[in-house]
Formats: sequence, C-alpha cells, structure tokens
Amino acid sequence: MTDARPLGADEATFIAAARSGDTARFALITERHRRELQVHCYRMLANYEDAQDMTQETFLRAWNKRESFKGHAALRTWLYRIATNACLDFLEKRNDRTPVPSGLPDPGSEVLYLQPYPDRMLPADPEESVVARETIELAFIVAVQHLPLRQRAVFILRDVLGWPASKVADALELTVASVTSALQRARVTMREQLPDRRLDWRSPATRELSKDERGVVKSYIDAHERNDLDGLMALLRNDLRFAMLPDPGTSITGAGDAVDGWVSGGLFQPGYDDWRCIATTVNRMPAAALYLRALGDPEYRLFNIAVLHIVDGKIAELTGFDATDKPWLGLPPTL
Repeated sequence: MTDARPLGADEATFIAAARSGDTARFALITERHRRELQVHCYRMLANYEDAQDMTQETFLRAWNKRESFKGHAALRTWLYRIATNACLDFLEKRNDRTPVPSGLPDPGSEVLYLQPYPDRMLPADPEESVVARETIELAFIVAVQHLPLRQRAVFILRDVLGWPASKVADALELTVASVTSALQRARVTMREQLPDRRLDWRSPATRELSKDERGVVKSYIDAHERNDLDGLMALLRNDLRFAMLPDPGTSITGAGDAVDGWVSGGLFQPGYDDWRCIATTVNRMPAAALYLRALGDPEYRLFNIAVLHIVDGKIAELTGFDATDKPWLGLPPTL
C-alpha cells in the first residue's frame, strides 16, 4: 500500500520512535489520530464503548507492529488499516454483533448494542477527518450494521473515507474486483435502508442544527417538563418510529401508540412526572437529556437521552438511550 507523497514529519517521527523504542514519542504522535480513529471504529461497531476499546487496541497493535511501518503509506492510512482489521476481528468473535436481517419491519430497533456518540468527542476538524453529519447520524450507523462485515469495511473505506479501490483491497487483503463487487452490493443495501436520505456520504461538509430543529427541541422539552401529552403529540409525526435502547421490547411505530406506551409504562405518572431537561446534541443530531426527580429527592438525576430526527418541523424518529452510568456522554449527572 503506497501513497504518492514524500515521507512526512509524522512518518519520520514515528519511524524514529519505533527504532528507538521511545513509547512516549510513539504515544504523542499516534494520539493525534485518536478521535478520528474512534469515529471510524464507531461506524464499524455502532457502540461508543466498543469503539473506545478498539481504538486502544489499534494503538497496541501499532506498537507491536511498529517495525513493519516503513513510511511507504501515510501513518494515518496505516493506522486506519489496523483499526479496520481490529474491528473486523472483534466482530467475528461476537455473536451479538452479527448483522440483522434487512427485511425486518423495523430493523433499527434490532441493533440493541447501538449507543449514541457524544459530539464533544468528534474531531475538531471535520474537513480533515471526514465526519459529515450524514455519516454519524443514528440512521446511517444503524444502516451500516445491516452490511456483512467485509462489505461494511469496504463501504466505509471507499464511500465515507474516499479511499481508492486499490488501497482498500490492500488493507483488507482482497482483490480490486472483490472490493468493487462488495461496494456495489453495499450501496444497494444502504439505499434500501435510507431511501429518504441524502446518499452522498463522501462530502465532508457539516451542517449545524437548523432554527427549526432547535425550536422543536425547545418545544419537546417544554411539553415534557409540563407533562403535556397533547403538546408532545403535536410534535410527533403520525408515522413516528420510537425505540428505547437497549430494551428489545420498545420498538413502536405510530405517535399514538408511542405515547400510550409511555403512559402505560409509568411515564408522566406519579413518581415519574417531575422532569427537568436540557438541550444537547449527539451524533450531530438534536437531543434532549431528561432528568427525573424522585419523591423526596432534592436533585434531578439523569434518566435518559432522547435523540430526535426532525423532518418538516416534526419528530419523525425518537431514539431513547439509558443515560445512567455513562460519564462519556459529558452530561451533568444531576441538576
């Protein structure tokens, strides 16, 4: 695997550190790539904690293989190759991480290991690290999970990172023909999974939350804090898709059924009716962190986080995540 580029400063520093066994210098040079590698692992795995682990595994493998790096490829490319294969090795060993059938009526709800990705952990320079909003949103991450493992790796390397087929073939020890075939099949699946979404995933452009999205989040928070079920219903599309992860029994389609399910489950009833919420973002999507105060408790405690996909001023998808014991979300535990 070669890049048409001279030996750069990062590559020279890495080679010097490898030859001298200088762990401190090695850590300094590789740490610069941590955030973008972690996003890459998250796309492969759909789970923030697993992505953290595989990023650390990438650095461990890089250290163990340091003598094999000759600078023919960019250090960043070499690290991505190691990270991709670390994720594939992890996935091949985990029965609970196998792709789910794409024909299921509500496939997103079957990805029970899905976790949100905190925006504060995204790379600071999206132009360099290619973290377009479309490639980090929950729907995209879920859709990728429907790809067989090699197709998943090929698709992310080719259509998200923009690698040429020859480089992907080298990284995955495949032929160029195999890469081309896998990419074609992966694109078909992605179009089936995301029929209403923009499909130009290689664009590095990012988009901030719109005024419309911010307004819907504000209204959602206001209705939630006031236990205003009519107000909540007014914000939801009739064909709302709702799931509360990792609970396998909460997948619901339909605004009325979702609200009825919340009420029958005890929400907005005594003991679950004293709320405070704060607006936030995860996966570059609008979200609300929900805090509940139990009877006799002086503080509101972080309960869950609701991630919203908003279409034409209404909530089309609402994915809830248990937010307790997840300090990596960067949310205050109490209010």
